[in-house]
Amino acid sequence: MKSIVPVLTVLCAVLMIWVVCVIPMNAHLTADQAQRDGLVLEPDTPIARQELVGLTLALKNPQIIPLTFTQERPRLPSPHQVAAELWDTVALKRPTSNRSLVYHGWVTLSATLLGFVIGTTLGILLAVGIVFSRTMDKSVMPWAITSQTIPILALAPMIIVMLGAIGIQGLLPKSVISAYLSFFPVVVGMVKGLRSPDAMQLDLLRTYNANASQGFWKLRLPASVPYLFASLKIGISAALVGAIVGELPTGARAGFGARMLVGDQYGQPLVTWAALFAAAITAALLIVIINMIERGTLRRMGMKAT
Repeated sequence: MKSIVPVLTVLCAVLMIWVVCVIPMNAHLTADQAQRDGLVLEPDTPIARQELVGLTLALKNPQIIPLTFTQERPRLPSPHQVAAELWDTVALKRPTSNRSLVYHGWVTLSATLLGFVIGTTLGILLAVGIVFSRTMDKSVMPWAITSQTIPILALAPMIIVMLGAIGIQGLLPKSVISAYLSFFPVVVGMVKGLRSPDAMQLDLLRTYNANASQGFWKLRLPASVPYLFASLKIGISAALVGAIVGELPTGARAGFGARMLVGDQYGQPLVTWAALFAAAITAALLIVIINMIERGTLRRMGMKAT
């Protein structure tokens, strides 16, 4: 309950801000439509209304305020419109339908999970090498940090084009982008975790005549588990973002990214917002799953999850 209350408080605050912002964002569109439907507005010409900010226009014409929440193609959809679109595309459409977000979610999720596995594996291996090799620490770690300064929107088309040139298309290019975004948090977290045992613990192992391999399996790796799970929660979210970004430059026909493109290209903001929220919900569910695995793993190891 202590963790739920703050989350609900923030959620309520965000919803209130969202609802308030709907009015000025949609005021001009609503006013134009209302005037065509016969309402008398002040000012009475579209050109004069454009000189007013949305909030001022709404306050001058309070009769249009309820109408801002029901626009068919609003600049900013209201929460209930997004919720209705989510319900329609998740619960009321067949999961195999091209309009179902379940179908599009699975397309994006498959690339996310594959990229996450690749990125996690690569991150763990690099972290082990960095901790046990001074050469890798001085050479690989700076390059790993530098790689994250490249904008993913610039890098994604290059990866897709290069892999497409050698005949690799479909799932793998998106997974490579996901792996690129997810490996770095794992590298940083694992390096921190593998180096977390203090000098006294390491000296104790030396007094037991433990070699480097035994020190790794008996001390360093168990100590790094909490850090690993913290990194995985960040990595899975980054992998989902990478999969969505990978769908944008290819003109994909399926996936959350494809739905966002459809919404933008055909002037259907509700489609775009529904896909955005579906992606956010998917990321939250993935983090919850990792959190459950973390609690079970740490409990078996005699540790307590934070």
